[in-house]
Amino acid sequence: MDLERRNEELEELYLLEECFPEAEKLKQDTRLLSQWNHYIQCDGSPDPSVSPEINTFISLWKEETNETLEEVIAKSKLVLNLIEKLRLLLLQTPSYDLEDKAIIQYQGSILELQELLHLKFNVATERLLRQASTLADLDSGNMEKVIQDENVTVYVWANLKKNPRYRSVRFSETQIRFEIPRILATSGIAIRLLHTHYDHATPLRPVSASLQGHTATVTHFVKDEVQKGETEISKELQEEYKQQECESVSVCEEETKVEEQGDTEVQMSFVQEESEATKCELEMKLLSEAVFAAQLLLIENANEKPCFCEDNEVDLCQFTTLGGVYHLDIFELPPQCKPMKGWMIVEILKEGLQKYIYPPESTEDFETENAFPPIEVTLEVQENVIFFEDPMVARWDAEGKHWQTDGISNVLYQSEERLITFSLETFGPVTLIQDTHINMPFQSWELRPLDVNKVLLTVTTVFTEIQIQVKENLCMLASVKVDNKKHSSTLEGRWMTPISFILALKETGLNIFPTGHSHFYVVINRKEPLVEIKAYRQLALLSSAFAFGWSKWNVECGSKKVIVKLREHLTEEELVQDPNWTLLMFSGDRAQRLKINENSETFSEALKEETEFHSTLYHLVKDFASKEAMEKIRSSKCQFIDSVCYMLLSTRLLSYS
Repeated sequence: MDLERRNEELEELYLLEECFPEAEKLKQDTRLLSQWNHYIQCDGSPDPSVSPEINTFISLWKEETNETLEEVIAKSKLVLNLIEKLRLLLLQTPSYDLEDKAIIQYQGSILELQELLHLKFNVATERLLRQASTLADLDSGNMEKVIQDENVTVYVWANLKKNPRYRSVRFSETQIRFEIPRILATSGIAIRLLHTHYDHATPLRPVSASLQGHTATVTHFVKDEVQKGETEISKELQEEYKQQECESVSVCEEETKVEEQGDTEVQMSFVQEESEATKCELEMKLLSEAVFAAQLLLIENANEKPCFCEDNEVDLCQFTTLGGVYHLDIFELPPQCKPMKGWMIVEILKEGLQKYIYPPESTEDFETENAFPPIEVTLEVQENVIFFEDPMVARWDAEGKHWQTDGISNVLYQSEERLITFSLETFGPVTLIQDTHINMPFQSWELRPLDVNKVLLTVTTVFTEIQIQVKENLCMLASVKVDNKKHSSTLEGRWMTPISFILALKETGLNIFPTGHSHFYVVINRKEPLVEIKAYRQLALLSSAFAFGWSKWNVECGSKKVIVKLREHLTEEELVQDPNWTLLMFSGDRAQRLKINENSETFSEALKEETEFHSTLYHLVKDFASKEAMEKIRSSKCQFIDSVCYMLLSTRLLSYS
């Protein structure tokens, strides 16, 4: 392969890959348009990215102190929406466009909203419990209340009768149950289960130092280069203007001077247009480099684990919380409302709602040794969450600010009924956890076109087969199979942006997205980052007309090469059981067709007869592709190519299969 042809191929690939900075420009425009749309909407909700607006919202809500649980739950929808917007801003804004100041502001606002929302639930619970005696059940004499919503479910039970024989607390029309000891059955207490379908207990993950450093470097580099370009352009303009001015001054005749000035204006206009084009070209080049660097970060493997975990502490790089958080609390029953001469009199405690400490810090005053046994709890597991193995239960350690597994015993999971029962030594937030990498490494994968600017990505793991559709700048869960059986999911049929889609899949337990630390927990087929990223970008470019798939030989070719199987696929009718696949090998700067096929007995890098080496996958397939296929590739939209590439980078199929 001669140097001249290589340069021509790389130059053509560079022009094709301009789709990535173009897609990023469109994303920037979308973000700006979103801000403008919020501004003109005038619906009273704050823009969470604007510090004064969100601070005003928080301050005004703090002043509202007499809300019911129903009112707090209704308001929580707006609060959760604001938190989600901030969360997406941190994830969707590219690293080179996100300043440290903005990161601190957004994360600070998220924490404030989370803490205030939980405080509001406590204040509203206190208000409800002050009225417990007026809401008591006629049969039991105790109060029971259940409020259900799409994001939150609240269960409250108040022990008004203090009957020592009433030891089993079960909420009507649910499977939620508590087996309480005698000391609680005879005490003026209330039990509250606040099941939030989100997790606000786990601390926000800080942006890593390497990412912040990279962000600052790229941002300053881009700004400096653009400024430098603008300065050079400005100098050119000034020199042109001075030259033209001198020429016009040297001409004596009035009529000639006017003509020269006209020519000067035309030439100035031409120079300005040329300088604008140069400036745009420079900005796109720098944006292209910044996008490439940001994509490289997605497949970067960390050199070491982020932290060392103590005994019983949950490693959040290895495990994921699923199904939200169950906030289990025992409160001291506040003074009850009393009717008096047509009025309701109530004593309001200055210190507010008080937690009942169980077991107490000192047990010397109690005679029996087992006066404070563990409390048996039965909880319902959220419907839209998939557990591929029995979940583990973890409790929140408020002092250490982490999840841990001690203090929990006798765990029993009933998968059919979706119930989990366990004994808990002390109340507090609990959650269910699953191995983050339970579906890794993947067994196989396939990416095939469905239509113009539309593909289907299928990832097969030990437990499941996940099919994802990608069209333009959106993704959708097409189907899920668990143990070869169709599994219905609330995400099916919902189109979302790639980042929102990935978050939603993770929250339902369908995690096929490795992180920078995943290689510490999964045996992977490691590939060189530059080879991997170039392969994903070029596969995305070709995805409109070609189907790609997993090859068993990808494990044999080493870390500096990747092997995929490929075939042209233009229509849905072309789907056959045993297609005739071609094997391609790519090293980042050289692509070739292999002589072997998927059924060969031994591995060989021998070149297929009557084929030749190329610098890119694009030019390799160009040798044998139909005109229709090449036309489809050239007419693919930049947003579509970018979205496919993002999904490939996020799943890292070449390293994790």
